[in-house]
Amino acid sequence: MDITSHTHNLDVVVVTLTGRLDAFEAKDVRAMLTEHVEAGRCRLVIDLSAVSFVDSAGLAALVQAMKRCRQAGGDVRLVRPGNSDANRVFELTKFDRVFQMRDSATELVDGW
Repeated sequence: MDITSHTHNLDVVVVTLTGRLDAFEAKDVRAMLTEHVEAGRCRLVIDLSAVSFVDSAGLAALVQAMKRCRQAGGDVRLVRPGNSDANRVFELTKFDRVFQMRDSATELVDGW
């Protein structure tokens, strides 16, 4: 998995993930998101458009970041996975209702 991040205006950090968000990768994703939160960057947009697979460990990493951000007055918003199977995981678990999800990072950043 490749992980990149950059800060937009309004102190919104856009994190782009590519590949699989599974038990093997979740640890690194969780660590990177925790670094942002601990540094006071609690407005996170996580771009999952290039993620091909998501499992429960990947979902747990996203939920943990969301809880920490919300406790600090921020939030985690998601760009929907482009892969229909990966997107279906969010629908089946109802996490598409827990997270604010859109089709592009620009929509989410502009909504802040």
